[in-house]
Amino acid sequence: MGHRQGPQIPLSQFPPLNIVLHQPEIPQNTGNIGRTCVALGAKLWLVRPLGFYLDQKSLRRAGLDYWAHLQLEVLDQWDDVPRRISAGRLWLFTKRATLLYTDVAYEPGDALVFGSETTGLPRSLLDQYPHQLLRIPTGPQVRSLNLSNAVAVAAYEAARQWGRRAK
Repeated sequence: MGHRQGPQIPLSQFPPLNIVLHQPEIPQNTGNIGRTCVALGAKLWLVRPLGFYLDQKSLRRAGLDYWAHLQLEVLDQWDDVPRRISAGRLWLFTKRATLLYTDVAYEPGDALVFGSETTGLPRSLLDQYPHQLLRIPTGPQVRSLNLSNAVAVAAYEAARQWGRRAK
């Protein structure tokens, strides 16, 4: 039995999704996340300090020719994030959360927030949003998913909930 395909809906007709990386360290991860953002029509926000330069060759290589299509904004500090992304809720991803990323209904303008590859999000930040912490389950042998994989899993769940289909 085949799967029923719904109509293809242009990305421009979907609510915006924001992906926030707090102090990312590895350029290849950010490049791959940028590619995912372009695929979904999401905006990528980077919060300094960054562990790389935005013109770094490895960042461009990971994003390939998609980087030119990326909606990107770089912020100097975390406090700018809630002010700049005021239309939606902030969902912070951490292994310390009890709520699964599939247990919430994502809304237009929401932001999915991820920490650096080595330290995750700071405890002070997690304490500010105790009811907006989400986790992606993993087996006990794995400390966490690669950052670019975690972003893809979460972003595509939001897209799935909104009925978005890639062409």
